[in-house]
Amino acid sequence: MTRMHGGIAVVGAGYWGRNIVRNIAQLGRLAAIVDSDASVRARFASDYPKVVVTGHLDEVLGDPSIGGVMVAVPAPQHYDVAMRVIEAGKHTYVEKPLALRLEHGRTLVARARQMGVRLMVGHLLLYHPCVQYIRRAIDRSELGDVLYLHSQRVNLGKVRSDENAMWSLAPHDISVALYLLDQTPARVAAQGFCYLQKDSNIHDVVFLTLSFSGGQAAHFHVSWLDPHKRRRLTVVGSEKMLSFDDMQAAEKVRVYDKGVGVLDGQAYETYADLLSLRQGDVVIPHIPMREPLRALCEDFLAVVDEGAAPRADGAGGAAVLAVLEAAQRSLSAGGRSVDVEWDA
Repeated sequence: MTRMHGGIAVVGAGYWGRNIVRNIAQLGRLAAIVDSDASVRARFASDYPKVVVTGHLDEVLGDPSIGGVMVAVPAPQHYDVAMRVIEAGKHTYVEKPLALRLEHGRTLVARARQMGVRLMVGHLLLYHPCVQYIRRAIDRSELGDVLYLHSQRVNLGKVRSDENAMWSLAPHDISVALYLLDQTPARVAAQGFCYLQKDSNIHDVVFLTLSFSGGQAAHFHVSWLDPHKRRRLTVVGSEKMLSFDDMQAAEKVRVYDKGVGVLDGQAYETYADLLSLRQGDVVIPHIPMREPLRALCEDFLAVVDEGAAPRADGAGGAAVLAVLEAAQRSLSAGGRSVDVEWDA
């Protein structure tokens, strides 16, 4: 793997890209900003007078002092811009989703490998301290065997006209499920409903179920037509259960020593007599909080400086696309379960 040292360029400094600019600047590595909007360029040129601010990507790609490029342009442009960066031999970060087609995602992963550069995807929740805590708890078998995950990502707005609620919201939860379970689902079923934009067939609410070959399941509810803003994840294990509520200012994670046991060797009249409910303690672990985007940017700097493999790599981004494409086929088929076309 090629190792490079140098500055970081951010391509796209709009709604989300400006947050990347802020973090990379605070880390002392911001070298260039590329944006097509002249007003955006003028603002950042004023804020960062020592940084190259341009509307031309080629100016950055031809600069040998640039070691990595972080792409935060609109999703339809992800594939084309990322491919240009990879072809220039730069380590590449792309906001989620990696692309809008699995074929394009696979191509980006393959080309990055051929060019000897790292490809990283902006699955931000993988850098959330609470998600990291959950992953460690699973790895240490503190919950027993993971049985299923359930999540809600709902709000009133932001309603989009170019993608449905699943493509807009579910990539976050899909990436977390694949990361926590360390596998890609075998089948997906998705059922959606169009209430606000019926003629355009853009689903405002989607219920999505992933089935894994190991017997685990993950169920997601995503919507931009809901009175409450919720960001909740529940992990149910054979020994303990865990909840993560990201809307809480503190005490975001709770671990419940609850479960159902089977009483072996005892006489019974009904199956229910064999089951024993366990109601134990609730533990609220202390999890130091830090900005997930800062941790993500630091991971990309490790990619650029050391050639390190990022936590949210290109293959993981392509796997999320495989799930989304399968889910879209299921939506079109009225919720029928379909196979996920993925062979890592």
